[in-house]
Amino acid sequence: MGLFSRDKPKIKIQTTKKDGFSGWLKCTHCNELIHTNELEQNLNCCPKCQYHYRLPTEDRIQSLSDPGTFTPLFENLQTIDSLHFVDTEAYPDRLNNARTKSGHSEAVVVGTCTLNDYPIALGVLDFSFMGGSMGSVVGERLTRLIELALERNIPLIIVSTSGGARMQESILSLMQMAKTSAALAKLHEAGIPYISILTNPTTGGVTASFASLGDIIIAEPNALICFAGPRVIEQTIGQQLPPGAQKSEFLLQNGMIDCIFNRHEMKQKVSEFLDYFNP
Repeated sequence: MGLFSRDKPKIKIQTTKKDGFSGWLKCTHCNELIHTNELEQNLNCCPKCQYHYRLPTEDRIQSLSDPGTFTPLFENLQTIDSLHFVDTEAYPDRLNNARTKSGHSEAVVVGTCTLNDYPIALGVLDFSFMGGSMGSVVGERLTRLIELALERNIPLIIVSTSGGARMQESILSLMQMAKTSAALAKLHEAGIPYISILTNPTTGGVTASFASLGDIIIAEPNALICFAGPRVIEQTIGQQLPPGAQKSEFLLQNGMIDCIFNRHEMKQKVSEFLDYFNP
């Protein structure tokens, strides 16, 4: 063998998984390379810049509830195709696809749990189910959750992420805005606290109803929160919006939300608000 050998190293380094995915991702915000394991362990926040990616519903529930305390409710309520709506595919087919993709029966999971030993009613919208859109079952589950909080005299927390009202249910989905708002008015009259947590994105009829009616409105950093999206507004008015418009930091400056908290500190901050409401 000569001085310079072309033999390959005998130590094998596995750089990719069998499916070809190495586990490395480029952060869309800071462009740094991050590993999926790091992302999962950091509550789906970039470990370099703390950009908040979407968090699966189960992880969201775990991040806000004490271990093993969450009990789901009203899962017997299922959507029907009362309008026989068809766009690029029939509504029942779209629902079945969404159930398979998300693992949930609808775009919201509601239930009761404890948060740092406080009993609470918790609702979490699921963006992976038809963009977290609000149909009649989403509105009914949330309304029943609000009524349960009123009956048991416990605080209500709703985590929103949604594209707005569900077009496949037309006026029936828009009616959920009034129904949830009316239920929250009764909760407010009874002096029971409601904390609304807005995540990226929260838009449309959800923003225009229960998401904006919290006694305390919290947002995650850099979340898109609006009624109509920036592209729609720019096309309508024929000019560009200011940089950062409709993001949570902009809304905090202009008084639409009360505070912005990092996902890691959310549970503790909500607990402090509950301490304030119930000294």
